[in-house]
This record gives sequence, C-alpha cells and structure tokens, in this order.
Amino acid sequence: MKAKYISAILFGLFTGGFLQAQQPVYELFWEENFNGPAINEKYWSKIPRGESEWDKHMSDEPSLYEVRNGNLILKGKINENIVPDDPSPYITAGVFTKGKKTLTYGKVEVKAKLQGAQGAWPAIWMLPEKGRWPDGGEIDIMERLNHDSIAYQTVHSYYTYVLKEENNPPHGSTGRINPDEYNVYAVEILPDSLVFSINGIHTFTYPRIETSQKGQYPFGTPFYLLIDMQMEGNWVGKVNPEDFPAEMEIDWVKMYVLRQ
Repeated sequence: MKAKYISAILFGLFTGGFLQAQQPVYELFWEENFNGPAINEKYWSKIPRGESEWDKHMSDEPSLYEVRNGNLILKGKINENIVPDDPSPYITAGVFTKGKKTLTYGKVEVKAKLQGAQGAWPAIWMLPEKGRWPDGGEIDIMERLNHDSIAYQTVHSYYTYVLKEENNPPHGSTGRINPDEYNVYAVEILPDSLVFSINGIHTFTYPRIETSQKGQYPFGTPFYLLIDMQMEGNWVGKVNPEDFPAEMEIDWVKMYVLRQ
C-alpha cells in the first residue's frame, strides 16, 4: 500500500511537471498604446474600400479616425454629405498592419470598448499576409453585433467555408462581454490549435485534426491584424440611423511571439 501511494505521488509530480512544461511560453515583441498625436503609419494603414460586405463602406475620411486620450477611435457614420462625392450611404473606419507587422505563432491581445448601435458590426481579426481567401484562413478574434452582450470568435478556412465542415471540429463560439466597458479579446496561434479567450477566460479551442480533406488548419504563416468598424449586412441587419455615429475605442494592442 505504501509503495503504491509513493508511486502515485511520484507519477502525479512527474505528469504535473510535464504538463506545466508544455504550457506555451510567450515573449512580448510589439505593444501599441496609441500615445502619440496621430495613427502611427509605421505600423498601421487605413483599410481601403472593397466589394465584400465588411469593407464596402470603408473610407479614409479624416473625421472617422482619431487618437484621443491614449485610444485609437474608429467611427461609423451616416454619410449625410460628409463625403459628398461618395455614393455610399455609410462611411466606416478601419486599420490594418498588412505589410507592416505580422505574427506566425504567438498571442494577440486587444483591449477595446465598443459602442452599441443597431447595425454596428465592429471586428478585430487576422488574415494571412500571403494567400487568397478562404484558402489562407481567417481568425476572427472578436465580432460584436448591434447591442449584444456577447462577442463571436470564429475560424474560417477552405475546410469550413467551401467544404462546410463547420462542426468537425466546431469552428466558432461566443463569450460574454461587459457591453459598456473595455474588454480584452485574445487568440493564441499554436502549431496544433487556436485558443481564444475574452478577459482572460477561455472561450474555445480550434484544434488541428487528422483529416484527408483540404485546408483544415492553414495556420502557421504570417498573419496581420485588422481592426474596423463595419456597418450593416446580412448578419448584423439594417442600420438605425438614430444610433449613429458609433465608435470603437482601442486602448492597446499586444503581440507576443511563441518561444516554447
């Protein structure tokens, strides 16, 4: 009995130490606190307008962008002659680190406060520096709809979008947020999984699995960060003009590289 008891203790110590040793070790390599007078163009560019739902209202209109009290402010507005030669009914702000700051394996954290509005669709997410969508993958660290008290965190790829393999394994989840306060949204990008959290609370993990199907885990290449205020769409619904302008406030961004 005593020998079995001692063996059990030794086994627990060994396995506990082994598991602890396997925990990811990160090193902070970039921190953006928005303490300057304007957007630091060394790291950030304004997102150009595109043809997708998420970027079809993007604008470089200066009044949509502000650095205020150590926060980056990105705004969404009804375009009531703000940009007279722009036919878009809405104009929105967005920035990304494309071509300037990327992460392959590591952790991204963003502290943000999101103003609720009917038709507001703010997002914090990542795309591959190279590779077309959806083959290259997409990591949605945060999407919030309207006045929701939850945020969506989702993984997209050829496997989930084209092959429709959304539940093997589950490719997304939600987590509670404090709707009127700052929240910290995070993802860990690892060789075997993507690990999501909100305010330090784990929300879900998307693992690499063994499969003969194409594109299940296209992660492990440099990804850049996007932060943007989006308006209206099939998912978020119609805009209520009375709720706008709306803002998202970004307090800080941190990127950590994986060391172990």
